[in-house]
Amino acid sequence: MKKIYKLYGINTAMYLLRPGAKWEISNGVFTRWEDERSCPTIEEVYETIDKIKAFEDSINTIYTAAQLEEMGVKEAELEKAIGNAA
Repeated sequence: MKKIYKLYGINTAMYLLRPGAKWEISNGVFTRWEDERSCPTIEEVYETIDKIKAFEDSINTIYTAAQLEEMGVKEAELEKAIGNAA
């Protein structure tokens, strides 16, 4: 079954690295940094994203058909994901 990531992403990574910082990023480069702490490197951000993904992959989440439909996951997409995994 296709994994639906809920935490995975740059916003979550940035919150974990520098909670409350004001930032903007474009094409992998920080274009705005408003915080007294040092700006993380893009490598730190990507490493954190990888850790988040590994964490989510470690959890056997099972959604109902209604939940999947509500999230916009189409049956054909699920079948394709299952077919690709086989």
